[in-house]
Amino acid sequence: MGNPIAVSKDLSRTAYDHLWMHFTRMSSYENAPVPTIVRGEGTYIYDDKGKRYLDGLAGLFVVQAGHGRTELAETAFKQAQELAFFPVWSYAHPKAVELAERIAHYAPGDLNKVFFTTGGGEAVETAWKLAKQYFKLQGKPTKHKVISRAVAYHGTPQGALSITGLSALKAPFEPLVPGAHKVPNTNIYRAPSFLDHGDGVDPELFGRWAADQIEQQILFEGPETVAAVFLEPVQNAGGCFPPPPGYFQRVREICDEYDVLLVSDEVICAFGRLGTMFGCEKFGYVPDMITCAKGMTSGYSPIGACIVSDRIAEPFYKGDNTFLHGYTFGGHPVSAAVGLANLDLFERENLNQHVLDNEAAFLATLQKLNDLPIVGDVRGSGYFYGIELVKDKATKESFNDEESERILYGHVSKKLFENGLYCRADDRGDPVIQLSPPLTSDQSTFDEMEQIIRGVLQEAWTLL
Repeated sequence: MGNPIAVSKDLSRTAYDHLWMHFTRMSSYENAPVPTIVRGEGTYIYDDKGKRYLDGLAGLFVVQAGHGRTELAETAFKQAQELAFFPVWSYAHPKAVELAERIAHYAPGDLNKVFFTTGGGEAVETAWKLAKQYFKLQGKPTKHKVISRAVAYHGTPQGALSITGLSALKAPFEPLVPGAHKVPNTNIYRAPSFLDHGDGVDPELFGRWAADQIEQQILFEGPETVAAVFLEPVQNAGGCFPPPPGYFQRVREICDEYDVLLVSDEVICAFGRLGTMFGCEKFGYVPDMITCAKGMTSGYSPIGACIVSDRIAEPFYKGDNTFLHGYTFGGHPVSAAVGLANLDLFERENLNQHVLDNEAAFLATLQKLNDLPIVGDVRGSGYFYGIELVKDKATKESFNDEESERILYGHVSKKLFENGLYCRADDRGDPVIQLSPPLTSDQSTFDEMEQIIRGVLQEAWTLL
């Protein structure tokens, strides 16, 4: 049989040689160590040298219940012994059935049908495909286009990437799926100047304007061609844009008027990130579909879902109509079992209420950073915040490309990590620091974040 392959002990070198990391400029590690995380406990992670970092991003907006939850690991172990795998292609298994029922119970309105995927991009892909076929079954085959917002991120599959509003992410892969159109987002900090009548921008007026842009786009494309609108409750890319008052109520009216489906993309915002099981609850609207993933298992096993209203599902439950779509690992028994245990944990520890009770304190702690000249805006909701960086507070002038590369990536991102905070420094849109810690975080977590960020940004200002 030959000798077994020896596993290298130099994980960093081996990572560069063999592990193609996602969204990573690989050349940056040619002569530099690859950060290697080996353990997590509560709100902290530890690298291979034993150094501790505050997990200010919950992995990737995922680890809601915190690291090191043995009950979730034990659930996975037990389920793998009983039934490690079986597909949900024309068959069921108990954990997928139970989790689907549980999710339907939490979901608003008549969103009672749960189509499992293995991640968020797949859930978005599912929703678009479902919308297209739904309208074909309704005798409206020309309704296939989708509308989403500028700078919004909706995933990496070809369809989800088309819905994404970040040109730099799309350009290498074009041409993409046609029919995906963009409207302005809800970044009130950078609202159009014509909405400011001298005393600042009125949030309700801005919300009405932003929602009405969706109607204008539907009318421009032709209502008979538009199938769906994809919106996050709080937009991630660009740095956590919450909706203005009345925004989603107006969007719901518009979608109803033109027979367009409203998809709430909650891959990040679901499962407690905003203090509610689903983000749409927080802002008082009922969509036709919800896409979700990440926090459903707190990251202990991969899973995602597209949750569909009874109305949209109805034609697929008749005659020989079939949704010809699926994923091998969708509704995986181990992931479904972990999802159920995670939701049990949510209820037992009242994590949603913990977020609602502490979100104001989290925001207030981050808003202390407003005294720094480099901080332009602090915004978000729940346990999901963005800090926008500027080089001129008065004019809101942003970094140019060279400054973004040198300061945001060359200094801020590296120094935050070196000083013990794992989070995201990003310029998809304007330069921001994003924070999304485990939902178990408390005031001590907020204070530690603020202090580390303050020190790094004070240094960064001297480099402008």
